[in-house]
Amino acid sequence: MKRVSVLHRHFQWRNLTVTALQRPPEIDPTIASIEFISSNPCFSLLGICKTVSSLRKVHALLVVHGLSEDIFCETKLVSLYGSFGHVECARSVFDRIPNPDLYSWKVMIRWYFLNDSYSEIVQFYNTTRLRKCLNEYDNVVFSIVLKACSELREIDEGRKLHCQIVKVGSPDSFVLTGLVDMYAKCREIEDSRHLFDEIPERNVVCWTSMIVGYIQNDCLKEGLLLFNKMREGLVEGNQYTLGSLVTACTKLGALHQGKWFHGYVIKSGFDLNSFLVTSLLDLYSKCGEIRDASSVFYELSPIDLVSWTAMIVGYAQRSHPKEALKLFTDKRWKFLLPNTITTSSVLSACAQTGYLTMGRSVHGLGIKLGLKDATFENALIDMYAKCHMIGDAWCVFETVFDKDVIAWNSIISGYGQNGYTYEALELFHRMRLESVSPDAVTLVSVLSACASVGGYRAGISFHGYCMKAGLLSGSVYVGTALLNFYAKCGDAEFARLMFDEMGEKNSITWSAMIGCYGIQGDCSRSLELFGDMLKEKLEPNEVIFTTVLSACSHSGMLGEGPRYFNTMCKVYNIVPSMKHYACMVDLLARAGRLEEALDFIEKIPIQPDVSLLGAFLHGCRLHSRLDLGEVVVRRMLELHPDKACYYVLMSNLYASEGRWGDANQVMELMKQRGLAKLPGWSQVEMKTGDDFSPLVVASHS
Repeated sequence: MKRVSVLHRHFQWRNLTVTALQRPPEIDPTIASIEFISSNPCFSLLGICKTVSSLRKVHALLVVHGLSEDIFCETKLVSLYGSFGHVECARSVFDRIPNPDLYSWKVMIRWYFLNDSYSEIVQFYNTTRLRKCLNEYDNVVFSIVLKACSELREIDEGRKLHCQIVKVGSPDSFVLTGLVDMYAKCREIEDSRHLFDEIPERNVVCWTSMIVGYIQNDCLKEGLLLFNKMREGLVEGNQYTLGSLVTACTKLGALHQGKWFHGYVIKSGFDLNSFLVTSLLDLYSKCGEIRDASSVFYELSPIDLVSWTAMIVGYAQRSHPKEALKLFTDKRWKFLLPNTITTSSVLSACAQTGYLTMGRSVHGLGIKLGLKDATFENALIDMYAKCHMIGDAWCVFETVFDKDVIAWNSIISGYGQNGYTYEALELFHRMRLESVSPDAVTLVSVLSACASVGGYRAGISFHGYCMKAGLLSGSVYVGTALLNFYAKCGDAEFARLMFDEMGEKNSITWSAMIGCYGIQGDCSRSLELFGDMLKEKLEPNEVIFTTVLSACSHSGMLGEGPRYFNTMCKVYNIVPSMKHYACMVDLLARAGRLEEALDFIEKIPIQPDVSLLGAFLHGCRLHSRLDLGEVVVRRMLELHPDKACYYVLMSNLYASEGRWGDANQVMELMKQRGLAKLPGWSQVEMKTGDDFSPLVVASHS
């Protein structure tokens, strides 16, 4: 009945239309238009529509009674359909308007903008009828179309629009700022700066657009310098200005400068919005100051999804996986629903800690939330592989519809890390068959696989592929992987050739070359190379010291080994690991200083493992000191009666002295306790065609 009453009033309104249009000319046209629209009962009827379903019914009713052909009514329909997210329906109604005015065009283009339909905005603007309506400058339309060109990186359309803006009149600072942003995002930073310099009165939005443009185009120092000019012009920045500048400091690794901006934010009393907080978290995390990042995070209230995710990412990327998992499971943030980046970072933390149960839970949560993009799937593959569930990793990989290079890298690396070397190489072959181009990460994985099994011929082929694809010159990681491959295959000459040809070298590169000489017993060249590294002002890490100590051990350099060990501890403040202790024990034991080695073992702050005891027992066999070896192994058996490796060590010790009865007795005791030693095996490389199948010879020793 309500709708019938409204329609009845509409017929009365139609009879009064002529009278309304014949108002005296002295009345303001805008006021007349407002009165005219407000008296239209169609607007009352459309105003009661709260859902798209009710809107469709009212629209149909208006069409049936011939009431929808009024331009005001049709424009209102366009606006309502757009507000409900049905932009296509809005456009359909708009296209039926015979002669839309500028307001109708602006309503339609606005809803395209609010729904991020940037391509449609550009096409809509290029409509001839709209161009005719734009005989004079219109701030709203030009700003929206400029934004669309910026998001689409449509430099040609942007230049055309620039010409149109110049043609119709002098633009104000708002539209000029849009032009600055458009040229910057289209990577035409010089044109952007030229326009910026022409703006007579620059506000904070204008300055921020230019600073952000510099930073997005990796002109980081220029962005920081422009901020100084902005301050000289007595223009105060806002959260977005400072957040962008903090991002510049992060990319430059300029922690000190970033802290200055943080202090400036606090001193100026800025409210910390999500963008600025995330920028600060990213700065401290990537510069290794994870405690400062944590302080920033926990001092904020309230926390949103972006900053929560940024903190989890920071923990995971800076090798604090337990803190990442703790933050993810903290009940204080239970109201936040994780996104793809959150879950991928949590899966990375699970992979680092081997926390399979949590990884499976996150997998289930991702399914529940409908996360199916490549980032999440690749993180799942990596997590299952690093948790040694290679079968589950393969199942996830097979469900990926569009396998990109990252997915292939994850599964190839996973098989290689789990000891399935030949399967990894076969997967590389399948990857090529499916026309996916390998990248540097792929080659590092397959070269590492070749190095682990001594696949010399396959490795040489991959070397050739690297040269052909241009991957060798542009990646220090590929060069290091090749060097490591040749070193582990015993080709020190080719390894050194690779080393000398590399323009950029990191600590892993130096470590691989030093270790190459150490493995072959050329300790003098190892230490010489270590000295060259120090001359290059590179700080050695624990891996390099392990390599140096191992070289001293194999060469029997009793004087040099302890000196490097003390240098590592006292000069570089590196906490010794089991590998460092094992090298020192091996050095002393080989030299016959077994009592000193035993004293060293008893003084170390961690529980000795089988590698350290194996080094000591090797010295005991060399110098016929069964008594010392027997004491140490018996002590370890008392501490670890359920580990087969110590029974094997003791049996081998007895066997080396010809005490076969005692050796067999120890092995029988191991069997009685249900323990078993994994059989050793050897392999040789054979030319058997195109496959990568090895010849494995098992040993029951």
